[in-house]
Amino acid sequence: MPHDTTRLHHVGHIVENLAEASVLYERLGFVVPPPSCPAMPRSEGAAPEPFGAANTHADFPDSFLELATCVKEGDAGRLPTNTRLVPLEAPAEVLPLLVERISGTSANLAACLDRFQGLHILMFSSPAIDEAAARLTAAGVRHGGVNTVRRAAPSGADSAIETIRYLEIDAEEPHTGRGAATVPEGRVGIVADLDPGIQSARHLDHPNGATGLAEATLCVADEDLAATHHRYATYLDRSPRQEGQSLIFDLDGAALRLIPSSALPMTMPGEEPPALPALVAYTVTVRDLPVARDLLHRNDVPVRETPTGDLFVPGKAALGTAVVFRAGQGDGSLNHR
Repeated sequence: MPHDTTRLHHVGHIVENLAEASVLYERLGFVVPPPSCPAMPRSEGAAPEPFGAANTHADFPDSFLELATCVKEGDAGRLPTNTRLVPLEAPAEVLPLLVERISGTSANLAACLDRFQGLHILMFSSPAIDEAAARLTAAGVRHGGVNTVRRAAPSGADSAIETIRYLEIDAEEPHTGRGAATVPEGRVGIVADLDPGIQSARHLDHPNGATGLAEATLCVADEDLAATHHRYATYLDRSPRQEGQSLIFDLDGAALRLIPSSALPMTMPGEEPPALPALVAYTVTVRDLPVARDLLHRNDVPVRETPTGDLFVPGKAALGTAVVFRAGQGDGSLNHR
């Protein structure tokens, strides 16, 4: 039977300074549009100020990379100067709940940064998210149910409104009243497939030739590998294959790699996990690997090579997450490794 979870939807890189991160991603060869951030006045009659969380994307045909940061009072100067402020407009009876949710998101991002700056969000894509939710419930996996949010679609898209349906997987601990408890490695969930018409209206032509999100790497303590394997086999409804000491969950044109901490230095020379467990790297396919290498060298970005021939920018040079570049197909689709 077809799977209800089919590929990587996006990964989220949580950073302390979004302006610095935007410059880094440009040096890496990605196009990132101006970020957006909610805004509201701090006092009656005052001008709206940013608060909550700010984010932007590097987009591909069926996936994206997210850059996000939490925004507290006085942080406006740390945002890129081209940040698009989105004033909160909602009925009076709804506004307090909206502010609470945005504040909760900001608190979650702050908690991520307390662990380390780097990759903290892993979302899988589903063509049938209601079926995925029902399957997880039947398997005993705690989650917050399917949520629906709507936002303005980019100009040129088929629809003026983009609808996003998603669920987040909870940790096993009971709720504390402070929002959903994330699993140990961060925010993990499932999102309904991106709308091709809307996604195609975004900027998809990156100078580094990136065509899609190919892999996310989750590093765990050696003794926790079996338990983490079991969790993700349940989340994804499939079994992994063995590759060296790693376990690979093959998706449609992408993969999740589980790697024990003892094997990380051999797989990605010089890398060390900032914590355990941790999402330590993501991989993008590029049309021409030598072209991507040349761009990185021109931009003075340090590059290393994996034993399998991939290029990667070390986590210490990329704000806490290793960025891996892999030769892929030139038509925007992804290849299996």
